[in-house]
Amino acid sequence: MKQITNCPSVLAAGYDTYSPAALRRLFDKQTVSHMLPYETIEKSEEDAKLFMENKKRISISGVQSKYSMVVKDGKLKLTPENERGWYILKLKPSEIRNPLECAANENLTMQIAEQVFKMETAANGLCFFQDGEIAYITKRFDITPDGTKYRVEDFASLAGLTSDNAGDNFKYDYSYEEVADLIKKFLPAWPVELLKFYRLVLFNFLFSNGDAHLKNFSVIDWGRNDFRLAPAYDLLNTRLHVDDTDFALDKGLFKTDRSEFFKGGKAIGFSFRQFALSIGLPETIADKELSLFTAKHPLIDELIDRSFLSEKLKRQYRMLYQTKRNRLADTKL
Repeated sequence: MKQITNCPSVLAAGYDTYSPAALRRLFDKQTVSHMLPYETIEKSEEDAKLFMENKKRISISGVQSKYSMVVKDGKLKLTPENERGWYILKLKPSEIRNPLECAANENLTMQIAEQVFKMETAANGLCFFQDGEIAYITKRFDITPDGTKYRVEDFASLAGLTSDNAGDNFKYDYSYEEVADLIKKFLPAWPVELLKFYRLVLFNFLFSNGDAHLKNFSVIDWGRNDFRLAPAYDLLNTRLHVDDTDFALDKGLFKTDRSEFFKGGKAIGFSFRQFALSIGLPETIADKELSLFTAKHPLIDELIDRSFLSEKLKRQYRMLYQTKRNRLADTKL
């Protein structure tokens, strides 16, 4: 296993395990090992059975296999039957490019969202199987301190879309403008939440997250019908793994054709400025956010360098970011 020199959560330099900041954020100050007490599924039939049984008891959708975890005796372990899991473990996906780097990609992208752009994100980090293979761990934000669950609804549910009534493509057949309409409809403090949503749309474009579909945006009730956007989750640069498009939603930014807002059919900063106005954000806010997301942030380069991506994918990640940043900085047709 490669020697660890940076925190496998917040990516702070000079740590061979989780830093104090990571232990506070991810594990409520508990001292937890970054090593899992398991072999990878391919290498241990006994451990593979444990993971298979655990998977049957967790009902979270997505392409990657997900498992419920708890902390016991300073280690991350599969959640025993009839016990509440506090963490979700994501293993490498199949049938994509660079599957072993997916966890590092998601950790890096989530850390950039939180540390650079001060976005509310699900606490996350990396952990390692006994043979050194990396997995992604995230703390559940839908569990209250006493172990009960907050009410969470994704935007496919808010839109009333299911595979039964809208077909297999139900979570993609929509636009981000229509998502904004749902925010205005369902969230009492919608002006604040609308800005959070706009920033998330900008971020997903800037960091090539082509998987921002309706089930990857959620609303959470923090109590007494205090509905807000849930912390951001599932943020990663999908272009490192698949040849996808700029937007996960098939209609893109607008609910009707607005090709006049695009340059050569591609979204640029001007497109996002018009999108902000179309969902009801003031020009001053739109310009301020575009300035923030196109500014130079040295911390982005530092986090990329300290991430657990391979050197090759670090270069690709940085190149994709710079390309999108140039497009976002283009505010004139």
